[in-house]
Amino acid sequence: MSLPPEKATELKQIIHDHLIKMDIHGKIRDVLAETVRGDGQHGQRSLSEEDFIHALQRRGIVEDVMKDLHFTNVPLRRYLYLQVLGGKAFLEHLQEPEPLPGQVCSTFTLHLHFRNQRFRSKPVPCACEPDLQEGFLLEVHRDGDASKMADATTMLSICDPVHMVLIKTDTSGDTTLISSYFLDWRRVLGAPTGKTSVSAELLGVGSECKVAVGVLNLKLELYPPLTENLSPDVVTTQQSLERQKTAEKERLFLVYAKQWWQEFLEIRPSHQSKLVKIFAQDENGVNRPVCSYVRVLRAGRLLESPRQAARFVSLLAQERAPVVGGGVRQEQWCSMMAFLCRNKGDCEDHATLLCSLLLGFGLDAYVCVGTKAKNVPYTWVMTCGTDGSITFWESFTAHRYLHRPIDPDAPPMVPQPKPTHPYRTLGCVFNNKRFLANCQPSDAVELCVFDFTDGSRWKAMSEEAVRSVCAPGSTSSLPPTPPLCSPSVAPNEASNQLELEMRYLLAEHRKDLGLATVWDDHLSYLLSAALSAYELERCTGVLCGNEEFQDAVRRAVPDGHTFKGFPIHFLHRNARRAFTTCLRSAFCEEIVCCRGDHVRLAVRVRVFAYPEAACAVWIMFACKYRSVL
Repeated sequence: MSLPPEKATELKQIIHDHLIKMDIHGKIRDVLAETVRGDGQHGQRSLSEEDFIHALQRRGIVEDVMKDLHFTNVPLRRYLYLQVLGGKAFLEHLQEPEPLPGQVCSTFTLHLHFRNQRFRSKPVPCACEPDLQEGFLLEVHRDGDASKMADATTMLSICDPVHMVLIKTDTSGDTTLISSYFLDWRRVLGAPTGKTSVSAELLGVGSECKVAVGVLNLKLELYPPLTENLSPDVVTTQQSLERQKTAEKERLFLVYAKQWWQEFLEIRPSHQSKLVKIFAQDENGVNRPVCSYVRVLRAGRLLESPRQAARFVSLLAQERAPVVGGGVRQEQWCSMMAFLCRNKGDCEDHATLLCSLLLGFGLDAYVCVGTKAKNVPYTWVMTCGTDGSITFWESFTAHRYLHRPIDPDAPPMVPQPKPTHPYRTLGCVFNNKRFLANCQPSDAVELCVFDFTDGSRWKAMSEEAVRSVCAPGSTSSLPPTPPLCSPSVAPNEASNQLELEMRYLLAEHRKDLGLATVWDDHLSYLLSAALSAYELERCTGVLCGNEEFQDAVRRAVPDGHTFKGFPIHFLHRNARRAFTTCLRSAFCEEIVCCRGDHVRLAVRVRVFAYPEAACAVWIMFACKYRSVL
């Protein structure tokens, strides 16, 4: 069973205090001494762990612990216990062979999000009937009223679903989004026994969003049980009313959007070709207003600044939505939960997440929809400063560009600023509250004036209309916003492990070339300072600490010797993939295959952990050798 970290810690502390109070260590010592004496007298074999546990049970120690262990606090909150009791009909894996013990195989991992709580199952081998056996304890209470236990009527008004995301991880560590499913858990409120079973049919994503990929067997139970259950008819009526209300809001917004678009086209006929994107399809093929993909997202203690947030987003890998066959690019915007669980996505996913984080840091941020070189559709982020300055943020690289507009009416001899950014045209900008279309004569980014109060340059949608379908809780069809999770990577252990693997691969490669490998551990250690400085520069844009590194290297390399170093950055921790990539660089190959007098080699790996499973991996190869003229 999965508990929130703070609850698990509290439970461990209660049990620990109880065991100390009843002097459990003294009792165990007595039983151990008695058992050893008894076995010695009978000339039996050495005492095993199983024998000792049986001795504790015979003496009633275990029973005493469980009998005396009681929780004096009356439960103040209601919990939904969601059990996953296995899967079936994952037909794509029908021919999957049974994995041998210790064999690396593709796995399924189930991720859950419910009202600011996130959980993850243990990975299980992919199979037609995957052995997903997990229990998740979800707190159920109204916002701002956590101290009071929710009754049936209160819980009925909570329309947040349990968002379930199934991820497949292949043997190389690559992830694929299999399904994104929203479970309406409230059927348990009308179950006579307070328990109900559900067969959740999971559908595919993107172009396969209407194809079933498998079924999960679920069991729902409320704790403490309700004293009075609701009628199933009451539950279904509430759900029906919510659907009707949502459908009406969405219909009214669609009517308004059509009228607004018609007005926009009447300004200039050329507006027909502008990239003004009002709706976008999510992973389940549902058309949603683009403003609903952006939220005010605060990262708590996980991210310290807007620039660190940009660095985190840039570490999530880039991948376009997969499409079967050729043709035009398949566009698919992902819900934030699906994007974070998959740990990769397209430019739209990166831009909406970065915009959400920048809004959380109090900036006036917008997602920009336009094109870059060769007229390729693209999205990026912009922020408006209180001094009128405009900054573009590239979500794939965390680069920032200050926008300096060109004045088309200036005399020819007046020097004009050259754009440093890669963006060409801009059709519209939006965030969680506003949507504005560019109606300036030219949609070239370098000519854009970002005065959103000027109706002749920007046509804004009604903020009230946007709020009616995009504000949190405005409709029951909006996916809830997940919190960020703490880093899942232990940076020190990951750094040590990857460094050992890189050392082995380098030594083997040199052995194949008939070269010996002699390591310089001191030089390897010195490389850490450089890698730390490189990561700090990616976060802040400022390079610092390089002088100390250069000074230390000069001291470590004797007179008459040459030093060479090659740093490289990755988003993954696959040693073989990384080493193969490194060898494609002629300069790195020169270091790895170094021949000469008194050659000493060094390699250093630093893994920097960020929220979720994101990590920045820096590897540096170096060598020193005696220069021979």
